[in-house]
Amino acid sequence: MNAEELSERVLHNSFEQLRLQEVQLLLSEKRTSLSTLRTGVAVLSLPMSVVSFLVATSQFWDIANVLYLIAPLLAFCATLVVLGSYLVMRAIVRTQSYDHKIEAVSSEDPRVRDLVRIDPTDERRFLPRARVFRHDESP
Repeated sequence: MNAEELSERVLHNSFEQLRLQEVQLLLSEKRTSLSTLRTGVAVLSLPMSVVSFLVATSQFWDIANVLYLIAPLLAFCATLVVLGSYLVMRAIVRTQSYDHKIEAVSSEDPRVRDLVRIDPTDERRFLPRARVFRHDESP
């Protein structure tokens, strides 16, 4: 093996490593986006819990007497619903974006294409499944 072949092989391996690291970065960003989705769902569940508690205990109080307490509480719940909805929608959009970027990277490199597959038959509309396969794992 002469110097040119060695240089070409090193360049090819470093380019391949760069692609793999790019996919790892995109997958970690997707994982962060999914944790944002989880947080958004948790924020959305809090106002439902508060309102269900108010409904369950409504026989013990009269709304006219506690309106000064309920109005700010319901405004706070509405704010949490808006915040939770924003977090969920942002996470869905970003997850789709990362999947498209992973697909673009994997279409350029055959080794990455063998490692990362986005299932085109997946019927979930918002969050398609992108998986990383090991060599000993079947698709």
